[in-house]
Amino acid sequence: MVITYETESTAYKDKKALYVNATNRCNNRCVFCHRFNREEAASRMDELWLEREPSVEEILSDIRARDMAKYDEVVFCGYGEPTCRLKDILAIARVLKREYGVAVRLNTNGLAGTLYGEDVTPWFAGLVDVVSVSLNAPDAEEYNALCRPQAEDAFEHMLRFAENAARFAKVYMTIIDTMSEEDQAACGRIAEKCGAALKIRHYLR
Repeated sequence: MVITYETESTAYKDKKALYVNATNRCNNRCVFCHRFNREEAASRMDELWLEREPSVEEILSDIRARDMAKYDEVVFCGYGEPTCRLKDILAIARVLKREYGVAVRLNTNGLAGTLYGEDVTPWFAGLVDVVSVSLNAPDAEEYNALCRPQAEDAFEHMLRFAENAARFAKVYMTIIDTMSEEDQAACGRIAEKCGAALKIRHYLR
């Protein structure tokens, strides 16, 4: 079971990161997600599929077995949406801050508020340094078509999350490089309005 791993980031090339894979669960059903569009042959994403969710202690044990001096940051992402286990992730982040003082990044779809029924971003204070929000589209209609969210008004919830998170962490909103220049520009304006920076990722097929 792959709990922590290293990979080359196309958007955060300046960081040496340890990635934490905590859950398969997700509240979106994105049309581009590897879980719905993977090849028959085994891939790295298949390796990340968890047969069960690791406990907080299992995740910490896996992290502690690493040479943490190698890493600039620990990133919660993986195959699922990490905020499905937000309280566990923040418990782990608290230990990481205490034991290693390492930066923590959360990669998310920005819909945690729809899972917990409240603004969760104040929980990030002192624990999460960077929040990377998948913007994916320049408007709600395209977002719904691409991401197929379970929550109603998901696009608006995601924008509100990004804006609120910017009070407690550095926020990036990400898109992929297959977007038109016009849509990229529109996404840039959205990110700026939310107090975030725009990151453009290379789309890995």
